[in-house]
Amino acid sequence: MNKDTQAYNDALCAEDKAICDVLAQEINRQLSDAENKIWHAHPVWFLEGNPVVGYSKLKNSVRLLFWSGQSFDEEGLQKEGSFKAAEARYTSASQVNTKDLKRWLKKSVDIQWDYKNIVKRKGVLERLK
Repeated sequence: MNKDTQAYNDALCAEDKAICDVLAQEINRQLSDAENKIWHAHPVWFLEGNPVVGYSKLKNSVRLLFWSGQSFDEEGLQKEGSFKAAEARYTSASQVNTKDLKRWLKKSVDIQWDYKNIVKRKGVLERLK
């Protein structure tokens, strides 16, 4: 695991750390070619400079965010924001369904919107894949 991501996880309370460790391990396993770094204070994974998945500690949960998740057509993901992002929230590591997570991660590779160039395109998203 990326040392900065590990440090982020280690700074959390035990239950939140357990959730984040499960998420990071599965994301790293499924997206082995992705670049992982802390971006806007949260662990995020990038494919060719485009953010695809990340997680963050919220007040009452851990949010798993897929930047292109609204295009995945998955019941377990909820719309987030005004672009194409979708999320799942967890309060316990036992809530993380790794079968669903693997499927979502595969879709994060196959279905991508171009967030990398959103500023250059003045807020307009284009589909990459």
